[in-house]
Amino acid sequence: MTVTETGTGGTGTAGAPGTAAAGALHADAVRTLAGWRPADPAQEQLRRDYLQHLADRPDGLFRSCLPAHVTASAAVVDPAAGRVLLTLHPKVGLWLQMGGHCEPGDGDLAAAALREATEESGIPDLSLLALDGTPVPVKLDRHQVRCTGKDRPENTHLDVQYVAVAPPGSQALISEESLDLRWFDFDRLPELTDHSVRDLVARARELTG
Repeated sequence: MTVTETGTGGTGTAGAPGTAAAGALHADAVRTLAGWRPADPAQEQLRRDYLQHLADRPDGLFRSCLPAHVTASAAVVDPAAGRVLLTLHPKVGLWLQMGGHCEPGDGDLAAAALREATEESGIPDLSLLALDGTPVPVKLDRHQVRCTGKDRPENTHLDVQYVAVAPPGSQALISEESLDLRWFDFDRLPELTDHSVRDLVARARELTG
């Protein structure tokens, strides 16, 4: 894998999936997942499940699609310092990678991940890991959340996860979406993380080491 720059796309509001741009984003997500070949059988099953979801739901990338929708995230890493940037999520109460919902203005799925990573990290010059010049996912994760409100039923995030490389010595800037934002050594992740974050960080370390 190599590192490539990817545009951050637009920042329109989620919930208007009938536009041509939203259709292009849906088509890109299908292409991205159809062309990705994970070695792990469990990841392969998730890939197939995601594709089936997109085949069934033209609006399948947006928050308005319930009970499940595709999201995009990225582990922001500084390989030179052996560290990863995590955000303390205000709703979940865990240290997580940067990420969130896709928006119709996003140019493609990778752009959605990079936009979220840039907004939440405050680091402007992130680069996504790529294969043959094209940013590619490194991992998929399906999990339950209450993104429609704490008093609403749980829904499912079908998260497509990337790795974003920060320039050496990058200084992060906390956003209003975080309770806290900190760099952690690869070997010293906080206790308040889940197995998905730890697996993603391990994968990022492997690919950038």
